[in-house]
This record gives sequence, structure tokens and C-alpha cells, in this order.
Amino acid sequence: MYKLKTSVIKIDHLTKQHEEIIEAASLLKANEVVAFPTETVYGLGANAKSEEAVRKIFKAKGRPSDNPLIIHIANQGQLEELVTSIPEPAKKLMEVFWPGPLTFIFPKSNGLSETATAGLDTVAIRMPDHPVALALIEAANLPIAAPSANLSGKPSPTSAEHVYKDMEGRIRCIIDGGETGVGVESTVLDCTAGVPMILRPGGITKEQIEAVIGEVRIDPALHNDEAAPKSPGMKYTHYAPNAPFVLVDGSTLVLQGLVDKKRKEGYKVGVLTTSEMKDAYSADVIISCGNRDDLGSVAAGLYEALRKFDDEEVDFIYSEVFSREGIGEAIMNRLTKAAGNTILEVNDI
Repeated sequence: MYKLKTSVIKIDHLTKQHEEIIEAASLLKANEVVAFPTETVYGLGANAKSEEAVRKIFKAKGRPSDNPLIIHIANQGQLEELVTSIPEPAKKLMEVFWPGPLTFIFPKSNGLSETATAGLDTVAIRMPDHPVALALIEAANLPIAAPSANLSGKPSPTSAEHVYKDMEGRIRCIIDGGETGVGVESTVLDCTAGVPMILRPGGITKEQIEAVIGEVRIDPALHNDEAAPKSPGMKYTHYAPNAPFVLVDGSTLVLQGLVDKKRKEGYKVGVLTTSEMKDAYSADVIISCGNRDDLGSVAAGLYEALRKFDDEEVDFIYSEVFSREGIGEAIMNRLTKAAGNTILEVNDI
């Protein structure tokens, strides 16, 4: 079905007239799809003004077209062209967090692909904090629609290698800018009415936002898969490895008991844990996603860890839960999505 030749461009040192950036920008102008690094995860970018280009994103990902995309920009001028107004809370937050992992929902102007916004009257926009991403958007002189550069439902990519595994033959170009930093996607914030509401937790925490503008709410639709998604990541199972993934809210003993039961049945079982607890379990594959006392490291290592289980070809995966404080809210959102929106709460077995 897919017969594209996928080239990989490695960028170690960026210059304003970087030939490879100009080459990749020319592909975007020609309505091709280009994967590129951001500070959160790798994005799958295309001209946000072109229906033809945006449809190629959905085709490459195998993503349902009722899920809106985030539009990536490089300057304030691009923002003003795409929206009809900028709420005051958004203005304050942009001064603090842009460029950075904070996406805003704005009332949209004309000119964007209807597919990119899923037919909504609003649009999700952010300015990424990555030199390669910004240089590419500037060179293309286009707003770039870009979901994460993975097959729909699978763990998001934090390296060009991850992108290549999912997208080889499906897109024209991958820009390799090294591993990403934040590791989970941007926070999505709706400032269009009343009290600002977080539609997706991410790289900027609720606490950080409230320190700038005051009260912020968490959208209850985060846990409602029947609602029409206003933000990426709000519908369908996401971030899931190939094997069944079970999120366990229980003691180490409880989780180990679940592992033992499956292993006795002949299954290859994995455990997702942290460096502090890695030696506490006995399983076929034990992978640490970071340090429990540094949830930023867990966020940065989460998708890499989930992808390793696929490489190990395990049959079942059991995972610990994490505190929802700070970026822990984003971590638990991703893990819960990977587990099909369920958490196994057990006190004994």
C-alpha cells in the first residue's frame, strides 16, 4: 500500500541557511509529510492550509479524521493569521511559556484545512521550543499541522528511530534532531470561555499555569471517550504497546502476584517500574521509565520504555501507578489511555 521512499536527514548543528532544512521545507510546500523533532515528541508535519497534505497525515498514521490536529507556528504573525481573537489568559501564558509545550484552543479564522480542525470552530495552536522545529516552520513559511509521528494508538516517538519504525515507506522525510526532552506531549488549554480548562495534561503543569493566571479546571471529558474531541489525545486508546497493558494500583506484592499468575500460565510478562523498584520484581522483562522521586525523568522515559516491551515481544505488561502531582497528571493520563482507560485497583490477590 505504501511505496514512498523515506529519507532521513541528520542534523547535529543548525544554521539559518541549513540546506537540509530548506530541502525539508520544500517538501512541506509541495504538500508532502515531514517528521521533525520538538521538545516534547516527534511530530508528523504537513501544510495546515492544504486538505491534500493534512489527509496524508491521517493516512500515514491510520488516524480517525474526527480527531483534531495541533497547528505549529514559529512567530506571532502566524498566530494572528489563524485566529479571530486571543483571550487575555492566553496572552499572559504565552509571554511565560512560549515557545514551549503549551497548546491553546483559539476561535479559528479562515484558511485552515477543515480536516486539520476536525470541522470545529476552534483550532489548537502551539509554538514548539526546539530549534529544528522553529527553523523548519520559518523556512516553509507555513503553519504546520503535526500530531505525534507514530501509528495511531501506539506510543509516541521520542527519537527518529522510533519514527522510522512506524513511518518508513509512509512519509517522504524524517529529520533526525536527536532525542526529545520533555517526553510527553504539550498541555492543551482552552481559554475560549469562562475559567480556562485543561483538555490534555502535558509538559506544562496545572500548578505552573495557575501561578500565572489563577484558577484552572481539568476537563471531565478527559475520561469520556464518547465526547467529540476538542483536543488531540482525548479520544480512542492511545500510547499503547502491542501487548495488553494493565495499570495496577496496589502494592508491590500484589503486582508481583499478578505477574506470577501469568507466568505460570506460560506467558512472557513485563513490568513497567522505576529505577528505585526495579530489583523488587521478578518477571521476564523489567523496564524502568525513570526515577520515582523525579517525575520529569519518568515523563522523558515513558514512551521509550513502552516501545521496549514491543521489542521484547512480551505477552502481558503490568505497570505501577504514579502520583498525579505536577507532571504526574500527564504521566497517569498517558498510562491510563494505554490501559484502555482502566486502572486495576487491588489490595490483595
